Amino acid sequence: MSTILLTGAAGFIGWKTGEKLLALGHTVVGVDDLNDYYDVRLKKWRLQSLQNHANFHFYHADIRNHNAIREIFKQYSFEAVMNLAARAGVRYSMKNPWVYYETNVVGNLNLLELSKEFQVPKYLLASTSSLYAGMAMPFEENRPTTTPISPYAASKGSAELSCYTYYYLYDLDVTILRYFTVYGPAGRPDMSVFRFIKWIDTGEEITLYGDGSQSRDFTYVEDIAEGNIKALKPVRFEIVNLGNDNPHPLSEAISLIEKYLGKQARIKNLPFQKTDVKATWANITKARELLGWSPQVSLEEGLKRTVDWYLSNREAMQSIDIDMNV
Repeated sequence: MSTILLTGAAGFIGWKTGEKLLALGHTVVGVDDLNDYYDVRLKKWRLQSLQNHANFHFYHADIRNHNAIREIFKQYSFEAVMNLAARAGVRYSMKNPWVYYETNVVGNLNLLELSKEFQVPKYLLASTSSLYAGMAMPFEENRPTTTPISPYAASKGSAELSCYTYYYLYDLDVTILRYFTVYGPAGRPDMSVFRFIKWIDTGEEITLYGDGSQSRDFTYVEDIAEGNIKALKPVRFEIVNLGNDNPHPLSEAISLIEKYLGKQARIKNLPFQKTDVKATWANITKARELLGWSPQVSLEEGLKRTVDWYLSNREAMQSIDIDMNV
């Protein structure tokens, strides 16, 4: 079995990916700075489940700190680096773009440099469908992504370019995965699904930007984690979409959550945000053909599982702060 460096291990996608890697028998070295962009208690909740495994080793470290991360590389012989650490969230990136570039660009560069120095054979970068803003759908990986409309998207695009440079110069095998609206149990509280569930359950108003007709290619976290693991195969350099290939309007997601909670939403509509996109839709032909991956969980089933998880952890989740002004 392999020894794998997993950055962002306490994050939503990192946690679920770590669980799957550990179940397969891999040794996982997890790194996370446990920053307070959203409620740290949720990150610690995820982390605790990983720390129950003997072959999981955790380091509280920041990928922006080259020297600290280098010390970790010196202790292990990694077969792969999975860089899932990132500053995420489109709206907050407009308030503090510096931290997005420091983490998503410089932090990624640190990991690329160390992968080169320590001759790691495989590198995986988590990227975003936000790079496709304004393009015709479904979104295809071969289109130039030169018009990002948020600092978050721009920082991820810069990270992708750096990955290509290290592939070209040093023959580092790289897979870049562009995720589409990931949701599921223990999801990020700054994203719509977690917030809608909590707001509807507690009777608070839903803050909805626009009229709810905007659609998203909602993709269940278990499917994304499975795609991450399949993407560890050698490919030289590839960019691959991981999406559900089936967009749904936000209004439909709200209706399903209402159904599963047995409660009615109170909706407060605000103007559509300039950094948002009207719709996302992934062309996943490459994921199917190259990785043998396709999504397995429908929006209906995924939201049912997510609501069930929330209800099972309601007391803890109701205390999670989602008032982040994002």
